[in-house]
Amino acid sequence: MKPDNHHTHDCAIVILAAGQSSRLGEAKQLLPYKGKSLLVQAVDTAVATGLRPVVVVLGARNEMMKQELIDKEVVIVLNEQWEEGMGSSLRCGLKKAQQVAPETEGVIFMVCDQPHVSPELLMQLIETSSATSKPIVASSYGELSGTPALFSSKLFPALLEIKGDTGARKLIKQYAEEVATIPFPEGSIDIDTPSDYQTLLKQD
Repeated sequence: MKPDNHHTHDCAIVILAAGQSSRLGEAKQLLPYKGKSLLVQAVDTAVATGLRPVVVVLGARNEMMKQELIDKEVVIVLNEQWEEGMGSSLRCGLKKAQQVAPETEGVIFMVCDQPHVSPELLMQLIETSSATSKPIVASSYGELSGTPALFSSKLFPALLEIKGDTGARKLIKQYAEEVATIPFPEGSIDIDTPSDYQTLLKQD
């Protein structure tokens, strides 16, 4: 018999893909990796968990991004305030998830430029949430704890208050006593510059 775990059935995934990748000089979401764009890679990983809804927050170059998502089982939301930074996308994605699935008890936030995220890792966030009853479960890499990260509905009001270019990491620090972590050493690999991308391609 499966454990009674409401998170498993009522957890949404929000993929943050609204930024313009200014340091990279082109849309990181569209960079090819293993035969897919990083955006499609993230979407396919999220969809493979079976969790719904999967919400994709778009902003800069959103028309190009939408072309990538035709036929994908996702809910697209446009963040009109994307230039404000990551905080606006967190709010936008959470609001859309709540609108589509009012019963949502938790949200996993993930980004496009951590190409080593797997469906198993995302499900591990849920299992750890259930096992520890902590309202935040974050991925840990090096000295950092960050995305992918699960926030229970207890923290939705705090997430909706985030402003500016502040991501989930601020809340993870603010509520340090309330955080469980899972190891994800490959989480430190992200794509901010052309050399980051070249390094990623050489590793595979």
